Amino acid sequence: MKAAPFLILFAATFPFIYYLITILATVRFFRRPRPSANSGFLPPVSNLKPIRGIDPDAYENFASLCRQNYPEFELLFCVSDREDPIVGVIGKLQCDFPDCEIRILYGSGRNGVNDKVAKLARLASEAKYEHLVINDSDVRVEPDYFRKIVAPLADPEIGAVTCLYAPADEKGSGDHGFIDRLQNVGMTSDFFAGIITAWQLDGVKFALGTTIATTKTRLREFGGYESLENRPADDLLVGRLIAEQGHQVELLPYYVMTVSDYASVRQLFFKRLRWIVVMRHMRPGGHFGLIFTHGLIWALLAVAVHPTLLTAAVYLGLYAALRSTMTLLIGSWGLDQKRLWLRLPLIPLWDAAAFVIWLVSFTQTSIRWRDGHYYIRNGQLVPVKPVIASGD
Repeated sequence: MKAAPFLILFAATFPFIYYLITILATVRFFRRPRPSANSGFLPPVSNLKPIRGIDPDAYENFASLCRQNYPEFELLFCVSDREDPIVGVIGKLQCDFPDCEIRILYGSGRNGVNDKVAKLARLASEAKYEHLVINDSDVRVEPDYFRKIVAPLADPEIGAVTCLYAPADEKGSGDHGFIDRLQNVGMTSDFFAGIITAWQLDGVKFALGTTIATTKTRLREFGGYESLENRPADDLLVGRLIAEQGHQVELLPYYVMTVSDYASVRQLFFKRLRWIVVMRHMRPGGHFGLIFTHGLIWALLAVAVHPTLLTAAVYLGLYAALRSTMTLLIGSWGLDQKRLWLRLPLIPLWDAAAFVIWLVSFTQTSIRWRDGHYYIRNGQLVPVKPVIASGD
């Protein structure tokens, strides 16, 4: 065999090594004890919610926080202005849960490029309590959520707590149902696989926006959200900066639920593209290294350079077996997703799309986020067009 095909066959085994590491890491990760709701550490908590517009099932998502079995907490929302339609939803929440302390702030009072982070800066400064829980607007939780997510902060070595997430339901049908299933397979088999492997190999130096539990003190140590208001990926950065202060970031073997808001494959594609472009700027070496995690492409390349039945059986067979095992371990065992095996045929489709998105990311010089268009320069968001201060 010539050298070039041999080298390709050899390189095509690298994704299998990654898959095996991920499988072993997943077993180790989810074999840890699940967080207890009976730790006895129950400090008052401020739940911070920067909001813009209405997500699907927003009322139920917020109401799940009002139903917490927790002695003392507040829900603190920040919206851009009183005209935002979400204000009516929060008002209904206040009426339906009169015993729950719910406050709403209007405007960030800042001119940060990243409006979400500018709102978080104000929320953190006006929160009543030292202990903070920050989560995205699409998150839905169980009544023991605060108890489980705050408990690890009793250890002074732990500066922040974060966790994974799973889809709240399977109500989608037709095209929308297909998008939900594809996104779910992608998150489970691809994104969470990378998260768990990072936990195994390098420790947790990030946080996920679905849940960050920390304290005002830990935020102040790195300059708070004020220092991040012109930067992308604030959730990742909060975890990284807290870790850089010498504190542990705890990734729990626990998950919250999220409600999907993808209306089309195109929307899913561009959201994934935006995320991976941000990662290219924040971790360029790691971004390039993703080439060795794309097992489908390498398996097809191996068959192309050595087209025999044995090559196809070995490379494509190992790809299918290892990818399916990874996905079922993370999704069915770790995240309690039912009937996930029915969606395994979507993995190659996701992997092909993910490879295309990875390639396209090298051509992108800017990102679109909500109604904004930004360059990323030296880790900062720079509007493609000048932004006129809104007066928030």
